[in-house]
Amino acid sequence: MPEKSRRLLRGRESITAKYELIDAEKADYKIVDMCRWLQVSRSGFYEWRSRPMSATAERRERLKALIAVVFDDSHETYGHRRVHAALLRRGEEVSVETVRLLMRELGLVACQPAPWRPVTTDADEHHRIPDLVRRDFAAEAPGTKFVGDITYIPTWEGFLYLATVIDCFSKKVVGWAMGDHYKTSLIEAAMDMAAVNVRIADEAIFHSDRGSNYTSGVFGEKLKRMGMRQSVGRT
Repeated sequence: MPEKSRRLLRGRESITAKYELIDAEKADYKIVDMCRWLQVSRSGFYEWRSRPMSATAERRERLKALIAVVFDDSHETYGHRRVHAALLRRGEEVSVETVRLLMRELGLVACQPAPWRPVTTDADEHHRIPDLVRRDFAAEAPGTKFVGDITYIPTWEGFLYLATVIDCFSKKVVGWAMGDHYKTSLIEAAMDMAAVNVRIADEAIFHSDRGSNYTSGVFGEKLKRMGMRQSVGRT
């Protein structure tokens, strides 16, 4: 017995759902075998199929319309199982196989982009920057020690990148910048905001990971102009 038939038996789905499964899978399995697997009669299945097409067609068209709404509301990310679950929550009695078949007829294919994962690498192994913090993220006065990072936020229009600067004394975000890129200019903009919001002490420390933007020569020069010492953590 195919696994999908076993799932139907375990789920105790309705006779109508079983007939819909048989009708959806008749191209791949013999009707007589599926009726036996699902413990329904062939005569009952054929009687179900011989019902007035207007009622059957009307139900299928109504289901297609509902499926299209659910799929569109998910921003085209729901596959047939999630669409099926959404229909059940709406009180619609329909099998998962029928949903799969109707989505195929409608040409609805879920969009599942591969997740983006950030990679931090040392931009230049010869460009050595010391670790002045050594995991001590406390500060005795404001504006003396800062940490920064870039994170990304997935949106329906792509990734939004957020660069932040935190004062280790207050633990507050004192500078930030957002953009559709994570170029060095993004973290420079966050540093400029921090300089406006907090008085940066002479020889203040700015600490980050070893991302290529933070270890770039351009950003190093930016910190020098601000009178800050650069620090990076270990990989």
